[in-house]
Amino acid sequence: MAFFVALLLVGVYSSAAGLLGGGGGGGNGRLEQNSVPDEYVDLVQTWGNLCPELSPALLAAQIQQESGWNATARSHADAQGIAQFIPGTWATHGIDANGDGVADVWDPEDAIPSSANYSCSLAAQLRGVPGDPVDNMLAGYNAGPYAVIQYGGVPPFNETQHYVEVIRSAEAGFTAPAAEAEPVRLPPSHAAAAAVHFAQEQLGTPYLWGGDGGPEDDGRFDCSGLTKAAYEEVGIELPRVANDQWHAGPHPARDELLPGDLVFFAHDLNDSRSIYHVGIYVGGGYMIDAPYTGAVIRFDPIDTADYFGATRPVAR
Repeated sequence: MAFFVALLLVGVYSSAAGLLGGGGGGGNGRLEQNSVPDEYVDLVQTWGNLCPELSPALLAAQIQQESGWNATARSHADAQGIAQFIPGTWATHGIDANGDGVADVWDPEDAIPSSANYSCSLAAQLRGVPGDPVDNMLAGYNAGPYAVIQYGGVPPFNETQHYVEVIRSAEAGFTAPAAEAEPVRLPPSHAAAAAVHFAQEQLGTPYLWGGDGGPEDDGRFDCSGLTKAAYEEVGIELPRVANDQWHAGPHPARDELLPGDLVFFAHDLNDSRSIYHVGIYVGGGYMIDAPYTGAVIRFDPIDTADYFGATRPVAR
């Protein structure tokens, strides 16, 4: 499985924002055909649906504006690669999305997911600032989040205002017609959103078998310890072990999954007692999970041969 470690934001969803689904201020979650270089379509399609403020079309428009899809681009300010990260920002937000052991700013398979992660992190940080949340996210990418906070929205910098305007205008050209779009999914609850946010805050934390995240565990978790702690944050008590958590609510089908749903994996797909792993679904076919000893809390795909099903936790 690919190794994803980063400050992902899927987490800070607010249901009022119209969670998941690739909202991006007007995108429908699907890219227009032939609008993105073939080698980047899957990356943009997957990671562009990462948080409600982003969409594949918006991510594509942003990459187009940043580098024109030039993976070797370098600016006068030493912004690097296809997503034009400056070294300090990359050091904090760059991720090894393709699992080759290196977070490489020059590798689009790392840089495009990192751009989505960073944008969504900014969106989460700026949620509550007056103005359009998508515009604020883009302005934060260009001018930094504190400028957006300071000015209560897009700051009065010509470069930043132009950056936001160009990307928002270009977004439509990367968006598939409505007839090609997938159905819009309903937003998850505030509780689920907060649970996802808790999980994303733990990204990069080393796995500990039996870990509950307390001081005695040095803040480390195992898989069910992470899911239990995430829902404790919102007042929902889950059982401690994964196969008991299976019974903590109704079971949505694969095509009904929403961020915050617990996703389970089993040795025997006909027996819930054989469940051995659980993660928190974040959308786009990915979960946040604490996988095993020697790994860290990360993003992993859910569509594997041992996928058992999902549970939507409910308060008792």
